This record gives sequence, structure tokens and C-alpha cells, in this order.
Amino acid sequence: MARPVTLFTGQWADLPLETLAEKVAGWGYDGLELACWGDHFEVDKALSDDSYIQSRHDILEKYGLKCYAISNHLVGQCVADAYIDERHKSILPSRLWGDGDPEGVRARSANEMAATAAAAQLMGVKVVNGFTGSPVWHMIYRFPPTSDAMIDAGYREFADRWNPILDAFDRAGVRFALEAHPTEIAYDIYTAEKTLAALDHRPAFGFNFDPSHFAHQLFNPVHFIERFPDRIYHMHVKDAKVNLNGFTSILASHLNFGDSRRGWDFVSPGHGDVDLEGIIRALNRIGYEGPLSVEWEDSGMDREHGAAEAVTVVRKADFKPAAGAFDAAFESSK
Repeated sequence: MARPVTLFTGQWADLPLETLAEKVAGWGYDGLELACWGDHFEVDKALSDDSYIQSRHDILEKYGLKCYAISNHLVGQCVADAYIDERHKSILPSRLWGDGDPEGVRARSANEMAATAAAAQLMGVKVVNGFTGSPVWHMIYRFPPTSDAMIDAGYREFADRWNPILDAFDRAGVRFALEAHPTEIAYDIYTAEKTLAALDHRPAFGFNFDPSHFAHQLFNPVHFIERFPDRIYHMHVKDAKVNLNGFTSILASHLNFGDSRRGWDFVSPGHGDVDLEGIIRALNRIGYEGPLSVEWEDSGMDREHGAAEAVTVVRKADFKPAAGAFDAAFESSK
């Protein structure tokens, strides 16, 4: 059976859920990964309004769609970031930003992430994708001189902030999947190992595998799958194009997405450097049967054209593993 192809709604939160659902069904998707912003999935309403969850299911069912995961990236980012500033204010609802006191923002965001687990349980989904924030990202370059003790202290702080949230996930029977990503506590293989160790490898925490964030860091995304075969809880299909031409840098030069001077950028699936077939083969090897969720980001392409094309790209790339050796039929019967 082919894996379901879904669309992550985060980049479409300007559209009402029903409007988007109608479009997505027309493009041929199997479901939606609902973002916890816009009107797509509102955690506070899910827990306070007895009719809210059913309203989400009604919209999905009307267009023949399913929901396999919800995602709360924006709130999760604010749980453990070392610095809370106007960037965070721009991504949080006012009820979580409050007076902007950093520790208050972190505490309210942590409570909201714990509540997201309960809301996911009510919705009947088993995975919440998101970000964690990071107490150590600002120290990535190791200058001014940065000791191992400083980094280790940051990972302990992350664990102290996230373990109570993960306790709520355990109670709800839901797993959290971090989208390993620059600015998060885990952004590559080694930091992912360090993150799991900080949490004593508790099963509530795994990864939303997104190869686009690894392609522009110049390491092979397949190695991430092979290193964490039991922790791939969800997958985003997203692509990135590297443009290192002697002038550009992988640090992106403080240039915004879509600027042609950047050393890399996100592009629609099939238009970048991600080897989707190699990733499908690796997912087959680890037995991943979850959704392939398109996270559509491309500053140079009309999004409706891109999303409609992406479902075709993903379906063409996806295939079941072989049932046996290809040359088994060569053996003579005895």
C-alpha cells in the first residue's frame, strides 16, 4: 500500500481550512497535516469547545481527507530559545506573548505544548510535529571562546524545559517529532544524538524528518534516517537548492529567502538537490509507513502550481520495497 501524501498547512494559514481542504482534494492529496495557527487547528478551542474537534473532522471528511499529524512549530520554538524578542512576538498569539517577559513567554509556551498533546489525543492523531527552540544555537560558531561545559549546560536546560512537556505527551499516548533544523536543539546527526542522550532516549521524543534542512548543510539526509531508524515519526517532503558559486555562502549572508544572492534556498519538491528516490529507499529499509507530507516553500514559484505539481512528484517517487530478491525466479525448481 502506498504511503499517504499529505500537505502541511503551515504556509497556507492565510486561507480558511475549508477553502484549503477543497483545493487540496482537487490536487489529489490524501490528507492534511494541520498547523496550530490560522484557523486550521486551535489548541485552546480544541480543549474548551466540545464541538471544535468534530468541526475539523467534518471539513476533512467533506473533501475525503485524513489527518495523521498536527504541528505546533511556532509555539515550540519559544519554549527553550535563549533569547525571546520581537521575532517571537510575531509568531505567537497575544495570549501566549502576554507582557513579553522572556521567562513568562517560555512558561506559557511550555504549557501550550503540553496542551497540544491533549488536543492531539482528542483529534485522534498520534504525532505532533514541531520545533523546540535552543539554548545553544547562538553559540554555534564557538567564538567568543565557548567551552564544552557551556554547551552541555544548554542541553541540560533543554531537557529540563522539555521533559515535563514530554510527560504530558506520554499521558496522552502521543509522540513529539522535532523537525531537526538550524536554530533548534538538534539540527544535524551529532546534535540529534546529543539531544536524545539529554532526554535519556525517552520514546516520546523523535524526529519529523525533513531532508531540505540537511541538503543545505551539505550532508546526506539518508544518513540521518539510517542513524535514527526507530525515531523517524513523520516526514516532510521539502527540497532545497544549493548555489555555491564562489560568491555565495551556506550561511546565507543575512539575505532573506528568495534573494538570488543566497548560497541556498528552499524550492518546490523535485526542483532542488534532495534525492527523493534515495530517501524513499531508506524509508523502505526502516519500515516507515507514515505519511509523506509536502511542506511547500518556494519563493520563486506560484504556490498553487507548486503544491499541485508536488503531489505528482511524490507519488511518482514513492514505491513499495521488494517482496524478495529480484533474481529469486532464476532458481530452478527441485
